[in-house]
Amino acid sequence: MDRIEKIKELLKDNPIDSFLRHALALEYIKLEDFTLAQQTFIELLNDDPNYVGSYYHIAKLLESQNEKEKAIFYYEKGMEIAKKLNDRHAYNELQSAYEEYLY
Repeated sequence: MDRIEKIKELLKDNPIDSFLRHALALEYIKLEDFTLAQQTFIELLNDDPNYVGSYYHIAKLLESQNEKEKAIFYYEKGMEIAKKLNDRHAYNELQSAYEEYLY
């Protein structure tokens, strides 16, 4: 059983597990299935907007797909959430990537 199948099997028991959904999206990126990766991240963030680590990854994915406005949206939204959660590490990573992307 490959990693995606294992993750999907685990999700059957807990379909809203943010960690597993994040891991699934990362596996889709590895397979270069960017549509499924993006969809998985968006669904995850719609259900769990405080899962701050996913903002960085979806923004990077969108950046790689030349979707500048969407990437900027997720960087900014991620920074907003990280600030709200007082997660300085996540905030700094998002801000650094955001500034590197813009400048």
